[in-house]
Amino acid sequence: MKKMVNVLLMLVAGLMVLPAFAALNINTATQSELEAVKGLGPTKAQSIIAYREANGNYKSVDDLDKVKGFGKASIEKLKGELTVGPDNAKKK
Repeated sequence: MKKMVNVLLMLVAGLMVLPAFAALNINTATQSELEAVKGLGPTKAQSIIAYREANGNYKSVDDLDKVKGFGKASIEKLKGELTVGPDNAKKK
């Protein structure tokens, strides 16, 4: 019985951690969601949203190089944490 309880606790703990590893969609993320990403503060988060509102959805994370304050080095650091979502792969 004690083993079963330990296994259940490990499963619950694992499920709680999983969402933290999901990449954040820059096409749908809110200001506070973007600010939660390491390396993005309020100014960069607002710049991402402003660019998205003015120009439409990002086609790739590399499009952040068009946003003021982002260079190739910072984009490379963020690539594992950000995505543009699966919907864009289907669009023509």
